[in-house]
Amino acid sequence: MSKRLNRREFIKILGAGTGGALVGASTIQTFAGMKTASSADLITEGSIEKTPTYCELCFWKCAGWVHKKDGEPWKITGNPDDPNSHGRFCPRGTGGIGTYTDPQRLKTPLIRIEERGKQVFKEATWDEALDYIAAKMNKIKEKWGPECIALFTHGSGGTYFKTLLKGFGSNNIAAPSYAQCRGPREEAYLLTYGEGVGSPERTDMVNSKCIVLIGSHIGENMHNGQVQDFSEAVANGATVITVDPRYSIAASKSKYWLPIKPATDMALLLAWINVIIEEELYDKEYVKQYTYGFEELKKAVKKNTPEWAYPITTIKPHLIRETAREMAKNAPATLVHPGRHVTWYGDDTQRVRAGAILNALLGSWGRRGGFYAPAKAKVEKYPLPEFPKPKKDWKDAFPDQFPLANLALSSGICDATIPTPGKDCSFKGWIVYGTNLPLTLPEPKKTIEALKALELVVAIDIMPMEITGWADVVLPECTYLERYDDIRISPGRESTIALRAPAFEAKYDTKPAAWIAKELSKKLGLEKYFPWETFEDYLDYRLKSIGSSLEEMKKIGVKKLAHDEDLYFLNGEEYEFGTNTGKIELYSTALEEHGFDPVPKYTHHEEPPEGYYRLNYGRAPMHSFSRTTNNSYLTDLMAENVVWINPLIAKEWDIKTGDYVVLKNTDGTKSNKIKAYVTQRIRHDSLYMVHGFGHRQKQMSTSYLKGADDTNLMSRVKIDPIMGGTGMRANFITFSMEDV
Repeated sequence: MSKRLNRREFIKILGAGTGGALVGASTIQTFAGMKTASSADLITEGSIEKTPTYCELCFWKCAGWVHKKDGEPWKITGNPDDPNSHGRFCPRGTGGIGTYTDPQRLKTPLIRIEERGKQVFKEATWDEALDYIAAKMNKIKEKWGPECIALFTHGSGGTYFKTLLKGFGSNNIAAPSYAQCRGPREEAYLLTYGEGVGSPERTDMVNSKCIVLIGSHIGENMHNGQVQDFSEAVANGATVITVDPRYSIAASKSKYWLPIKPATDMALLLAWINVIIEEELYDKEYVKQYTYGFEELKKAVKKNTPEWAYPITTIKPHLIRETAREMAKNAPATLVHPGRHVTWYGDDTQRVRAGAILNALLGSWGRRGGFYAPAKAKVEKYPLPEFPKPKKDWKDAFPDQFPLANLALSSGICDATIPTPGKDCSFKGWIVYGTNLPLTLPEPKKTIEALKALELVVAIDIMPMEITGWADVVLPECTYLERYDDIRISPGRESTIALRAPAFEAKYDTKPAAWIAKELSKKLGLEKYFPWETFEDYLDYRLKSIGSSLEEMKKIGVKKLAHDEDLYFLNGEEYEFGTNTGKIELYSTALEEHGFDPVPKYTHHEEPPEGYYRLNYGRAPMHSFSRTTNNSYLTDLMAENVVWINPLIAKEWDIKTGDYVVLKNTDGTKSNKIKAYVTQRIRHDSLYMVHGFGHRQKQMSTSYLKGADDTNLMSRVKIDPIMGGTGMRANFITFSMEDV
């Protein structure tokens, strides 16, 4: 592996390039060996203390150090021993102190005294709030059964409420990241390889010679370690092929930018597969030894030629062939990136599976520069009693639907909450931890309808998000900088653990999630599921099982453990995959068994009506959804989102960069005002905006009505029949000029 880039190289490569032809390579100059200042080099006055942590502002959970100067918050830096960050934090991570200092944080437990949706609460003690919740939960349990309470969770603290709910008798636990983000990807790779991609992803991008990105906004999603790997691969001369209707940062670093017509990605993937097979560019030995169904695949894609794909995708046949040959030339160190947010058009499992098949033909799974076998530390769990077995779960509300969904669907629980004739139990209670459902779930009118029907809504959060306005009880959690949490055990090339310890005393009357769940368990008679005396005892028990201790981890923050995993495990070795056939399934027997196409097929998707454009959306390096858009440290970098508009469309509507516009979808729903950004960097048939803005919660004055909320415009979804993911790029929008 080559030497890691220093900070200046890293920033230079990730700079938002805006120039370049539609298809062309940009030259990237790096400055190897340039010395950069570390925090230890900085000269400062005063007493400095540092406390280990891992970041909570995205799922990457980079380990770092919280620095205090004379007892006051100073800064957060990366831990050099952490393979997730290599000691370098992204803007979100360095801005984490803003979560602690935000004056608009929730400060005390609240109990509603008006109808849901109105911001009228009374302050309460913790005992009062937890007694209220326990009484409501027991009432629902007695009348409807414990399974009629569901948990929505996003973030580290959710694990304690999972334990609580399982002990209560319900396994209806949903993370929106499954049905609204990564679920189709995990199921597609599970169907193909018998294993998922995981988080962080098992991509060996740092060693890739060719990287194919399909709607994957690396450099804007700011998944730290992956962005660093991409930067290093680019610096080492890797060919990058970016497929995106928008000229993204990743596209600016690419040899090929293919500005595909939205909703036609499947056609391009099938055409690539066709070229790889027909020109015999696939890895013949790998395919023969490890795969099942090659002949069936070859027959299925026979007609999916580049000429067939051209009028569908608008990508010219010679470019489809040229890019397919580029992939094959660099195989097996070619990575067709699986993406993360892949819930687009409703055929998402099949679309991602087409990419998984392409990786198999190139021999990249289990090979250097493709996908490695991740190592994961094995740390003993704290002993708990067995959980009661639920009598029913969310799937009972959807008989014979979503047969290959392996996790609960947040959107499914929402739908099953809305009262429907013939159901003996809709969900009656929601516990919502760390996820702002009105800005997270598409079809927000359904979310509100479900919230109105519930007998209990509990919101555990740090900020007064939109969801707290619909809660009966609001429980204020302290920030990740004020608490211990469970040990971070992330899969990766190395087996490591990381500690989060409190750097500051908890502000106001806020509490850690572990404390809240344990105290609520006492009210419910479930304390046996939280048998530890203090959380320090819990951590020490787990750490001693690997020969460490809480005392040691406070000093080092990150510990690397020995592991036996062979990163690259498919170089002729015998291997049995976790599929029905024990092989990589190019032809899926599981899909065939459930009545789905065993080989992906192209399906034409609905076109925008005249005067409307497809709504595309993405991320920004300094923000994590709606969770950070009130953080003053990060709003200094981006205070509001903008809508990208092609000049041809802007001219038609007489819109200029900087003008405020109002967007309207086909159902008549309108957005807040949002600034226009007129640019050649996007196709004429789609508009683009960053997700997470447009808060309508007045209590968050920093972000109130700043930019537009894309979720509010997602009034329609296309449901993936295989696993229930919500395809959210099925919405079309136009401009409502009379509202500007």
